[in-house]
Amino acid sequence: MATTSNPDIVYTKVDEAPELASASLLPIIQRFAAAAGVSVGTKDISLAGRILATFPEHLSADQRIPDDLAELGELVKTPDANVIKLPNISASVPQLVAAIRELQDKGFSVPDYPESPETDDEKQVRARYDTIKGSAVNPVLREGNSDRRAAKAVKAFAQANPHRMGDWSADSKTRVASMSGGDFRSNETSATLDREATAKIVLETAAGETVLKDGITYPAGTVVDATYMSAQALDAFLADEIEKTKAEGVLFSLHMKATMMKVSDPIIFGHAVRAFLAPVFAQFGDEMAALGVNPNQGLGALLDKVSGNADIMAAIDACMADRPPMYMVDSDRGITNLHVPSDVIIDASMPALIRAGGKGWGPDGKEGDAVCVIPDDSYAPVYDETIKFFKANGKLDPATAGTVQNLGLMAQKAEEYGSHPTTFEIPEDGTVRMVLDDGTVLHTHQVEKGDIWRSASARRAPIEDWVNLAIERQKATGYRAIFWLDESRAHDAELIAYVKPILEAKGVADKFEIMAPRAASRASLETITKGENTIAITGNVLRDYLTDLFPILELATSAKMLSIVKLMNGGGLFETGAGGSAPKHVQQLHAENHLRWDSLGEFCALGESFKFLADARGNARAKVLGEAVETATQGILDNGRSPSRKVGEPDNRDSHYWFARYWAEALAAQTDDSALAEEFAPIAAALAENEAKITGELAAAQGSPADTGGYYTADPAKLAAVMRPSETLNGIIG
Repeated sequence: MATTSNPDIVYTKVDEAPELASASLLPIIQRFAAAAGVSVGTKDISLAGRILATFPEHLSADQRIPDDLAELGELVKTPDANVIKLPNISASVPQLVAAIRELQDKGFSVPDYPESPETDDEKQVRARYDTIKGSAVNPVLREGNSDRRAAKAVKAFAQANPHRMGDWSADSKTRVASMSGGDFRSNETSATLDREATAKIVLETAAGETVLKDGITYPAGTVVDATYMSAQALDAFLADEIEKTKAEGVLFSLHMKATMMKVSDPIIFGHAVRAFLAPVFAQFGDEMAALGVNPNQGLGALLDKVSGNADIMAAIDACMADRPPMYMVDSDRGITNLHVPSDVIIDASMPALIRAGGKGWGPDGKEGDAVCVIPDDSYAPVYDETIKFFKANGKLDPATAGTVQNLGLMAQKAEEYGSHPTTFEIPEDGTVRMVLDDGTVLHTHQVEKGDIWRSASARRAPIEDWVNLAIERQKATGYRAIFWLDESRAHDAELIAYVKPILEAKGVADKFEIMAPRAASRASLETITKGENTIAITGNVLRDYLTDLFPILELATSAKMLSIVKLMNGGGLFETGAGGSAPKHVQQLHAENHLRWDSLGEFCALGESFKFLADARGNARAKVLGEAVETATQGILDNGRSPSRKVGEPDNRDSHYWFARYWAEALAAQTDDSALAEEFAPIAAALAENEAKITGELAAAQGSPADTGGYYTADPAKLAAVMRPSETLNGIIG
């Protein structure tokens, strides 16, 4: 887990499939970069790395590692930052616990995760682990706003080679269900601070006042929101939708973001587990609690806890038989939608269902229509309107569809994704107040026990940067540009008060539209259906949702998106693999030694990183490398060199061979730098001459189980042996 200090380009060490792929791709990148005098080093932001960095006092001296996430958090605030950020695990509790166990089994004496802390030591350990859960990485690194779009080569390839889309019918029973009241959307209040302020959050109950959070600092101009979800309204909504779904004869599915929304959404998820098994909890609730059942951890953990109790298991079986069939993560293995909070993530699960014609997999292994339960109504209308659009108009044609680019407000922990430290499950009935240092009460909510209260914010500098980025992008493209803001929502109204004056001052108000998410969804779908293009200018959550929804419809995947974060202090953050870290790919590699992860996102980010470095450092050779990367990426697409899904066919390692070959050939053929051409001509020739031998060695590696020495903490030597099995290729690359 060693790191390289101050490299020219930081390539993040992460988790699961992208980290497996890095073991094959990174040596190639480092060899080619060295020719331009560019160092490419790693910083460890993996889940295991973050755990070890958080508990150094539990480790021996040789086991300790630097806090690379903290170091990167400082680096991204400087003009020198050039970071290629691969997708890391945004850990749910089950993932966190599994990683802890693996580390302990390997001799790292990190503490257990206290599920129900009682002592001060346990509470302190729990608090430190809670900083690792969920979206612990992205808010630290995203010191800029998001510019996500399909690279030209990727979009052109998708149009020339359209992927399969499921058919939609007007009589599809698939629908979206969300709360009509009592949710975060309906209870939201928002205010923009006219001065720098410090705030505290207090809960006033019959027993007195409790300070939930103190010392929260906000610069002048910050938009500060507060809201809550009623537990009573949530439970009534879930019970009603379970019954409706049963009556409709379709699949029941819950779509949440229990990774990024690491405090609120696991609680909501737990309410859904409890609602689905309501008769069981009514009869055996005390016994289940004594067995350590926490519904927030999902049905899978619950079943593990009660598996030895025949009466409870029988009651669960009877209850499940009486419930609607459930949308499945893995029908063959019996993994349901409610098994693990991190298994069904809304920004991936909803686009997949929509792309499939509104179909999900049921427990019988067959596809069926589904009720998509999205409790909070803030962003559910996006999916609801999309489904209605396709019911009325039929599926999208990727061969002719235009594109939706996205500019997302995400810098400095903007909006809901920065709300974790100010989210609370209310312990008693009372009143929550957010009070400023001068005594001003900014927000007030009457709450009941079990309600989920949260506050989020967005600062002035990121908001203004976001609007200016939108102006730049619209000017560069001429595309239809829409701010996805709802004037009837409290937070959005405050943002509109920023947006309109900036657009008017720049003289471009006529180039932009402002629409609520439902209307913007329909407008965007109508635009791309006509083969035209649009820019979605959105807040943080919609940035996340839309940069999966539209790419999955347009390209079949979001992992191939170009994702550039223009850091506010001048650096660059280049993100890859918006589709996540692909645990199923890891399972396949371990079982069959076949990795189907597609590194196209890494290729796209790499080209942008080199070109950014060339401009920032005046390194002409880095520009040549970046342009050659784009040529190599086009070669991968044009020649069908992306990984196959099936064992025995070319996989991720094969695509890296072809990428290296096309990259070397492009460098050998270019005329801007004769020394680079001379250096890479023999490499290109060797890669071409040894094609049969290299691909044969890569093919021979497949078919048998692969041992990487660990899931969360792979053994470097074993991982290299698995991911670099061609001695011929290794010899050429070095």
